[in-house]
Order: sequence, then C-alpha cells, then structure tokens
Amino acid sequence: MSKDKLSIWFVVNPISGTRRKRKLPTLIKRHLNHDKFDYHIYYTKYKGHAGELAKDATNKKIDIVCAVGGDGSAHEVGINLINTGSSLAIIPWGSGNGISNHMGIPLRTIKAISCLNQYHKIDIDTVSVNNSHFLGIGGYGIDAFIAKKFQEEKKRGLKTYIKHTLKEFYKFKPVKVNIQIGEENKTVHAFLLSIANTSEFGNKFSISPKSSVRDGILEMIIVKPFPKWQSPFLVARFIRKKGDQSKFVDTIPFKKATLRLSSDLAHYDGEHTAETKNINIEVIPKSLSIVVNKNKVSKI
Repeated sequence: MSKDKLSIWFVVNPISGTRRKRKLPTLIKRHLNHDKFDYHIYYTKYKGHAGELAKDATNKKIDIVCAVGGDGSAHEVGINLINTGSSLAIIPWGSGNGISNHMGIPLRTIKAISCLNQYHKIDIDTVSVNNSHFLGIGGYGIDAFIAKKFQEEKKRGLKTYIKHTLKEFYKFKPVKVNIQIGEENKTVHAFLLSIANTSEFGNKFSISPKSSVRDGILEMIIVKPFPKWQSPFLVARFIRKKGDQSKFVDTIPFKKATLRLSSDLAHYDGEHTAETKNINIEVIPKSLSIVVNKNKVSKI
C-alpha cells in the first residue's frame, strides 16, 4: 500500500441483515476516494473471523478497519481496535444498525462511503464488562433473550426480530438484579435492563436518548414490570425518544457498577452471550477511534 495514502480494510459479514453484498466491490470502486485511500476487501467465513482480521489489521498498522454489517459486525471489529492505532468505520448493512445510527452514518451505502471519504474521526468511550468490551448497548433482560433467539435464526432482518419479540413478550419473566454503584446497593426486578453508551437498539428505537459516547458516563436503563396493555404506549415513547420519561423506566447514570443477576443471559451490541451472574461494568473513556459523520458530531 502507498505510504502517501490511508490504508483501509473492508471486513464484510456476508450474512448480516438482508441485503446482498455482491454490489459492494463495485460501489467501493466507484465511490471511494482513491486519491486518499488504498483498500482491500475481506469476507468473513466464520464467527470470530472479523475479530481476527481486525487484530491482524492492527498488527499491520492499517489506518482504518471498516465493518460492513450490523451492530454485531461493528462490535466484533471495534472491540479489537480499542486502544490501538487503527480506527473503526462502519458501512451499515445490518438489521438494526444502532451503533452506526448514533454515529450519524447514513444507511444508504453510497452516502456511507461518502461519509468515509470525509475521514472525520473522533475518540469515543467504550465499555469494559468482566473480561470483554462492548461499544453501544449491553442488556440482561428480555432484549438478551430475544438476541439469543435472533442469533439462532438463519433468516435475519427486522421482521425476524419483531417475530421473536411478539412471541416472547408475554412469556418473559422479569430478572432479579442486585445493583451496586459505589456505596449504594439495591435490588430490583427488571423486565429490561440495559447499559447504554449509545442511544438506541437500532431501527430508531431509542432506549437512552440522552446517552453520549464522549461524556465518560454510562446510563443504566431499567424497565420495571408494567401492565401488558401499556406496552404499545411504552414502545411509542421509546420511538419518540421519550421512554426515559415513563413512570415504568428508571435511568441511572454511572461510571462503574456491579450487577448480580438471577439469569446468565446477556447481549452486547446485539450479540448474545452466556454471562456470569456477577458482572463488573466500567466506562473506558476515549478508548476507540471511530470515523463518524462530521455533520452530526454535536449529537454524538
């Protein structure tokens, strides 16, 4: 690669979302600024491959690693770029795209490439959780359960996510959680408990509208058990970015916390995992360089 240009690797998840990826090389060839970038395209072949490619990129001092996919792809690439000399970029081709939405990245591929051409990067906070990390949203309630069901599906997309949400919603039992922040300790029952660094799950469902990735603070969002007939009104609040105003929702800002849960289900950036029941969570300020939409920086 030319020393006069920025090096970029596109890491493509061929099964994320519902879009077909065959047009991607043509779109990159036509719309990427080749005076600024030298590039290679890699397609992942198995779970964990994107992370391996990201690590390889940092070893080779690649300037940018662009995750082409959804939140899971951004997660797998991004956590391996934390505190390195390589920056994350995202072309959103996933089902929800919550992380890229927060960063102001357009959903249309051509516009996302144009945003990449601007090469406006900032340093953002990430989240340390036990022995791992995440970038956007972590969860331990019904969202974790649905993430597990979604991950088991061969067919992805918003319709699949909605199908599982509707199927599991009325059967899910709230999780008992003990929360310790500093000297304060309390136990709650949570239908949904999310740790928010970014603002939304995806598809404009804003779980924590006031969250910023640059303030050194996380938000713990607790949705308490509520009458099921209230569910459409609560969902509408979240879509309108007013969910935090509901009497069924508590928001707790924090930098470091310990959770003890009755369940071992968890998800990080939409990726299901079996977690220990004792969870240590801490914000890691300004630990990841990421390419964002320079016109949306004030909202990030």
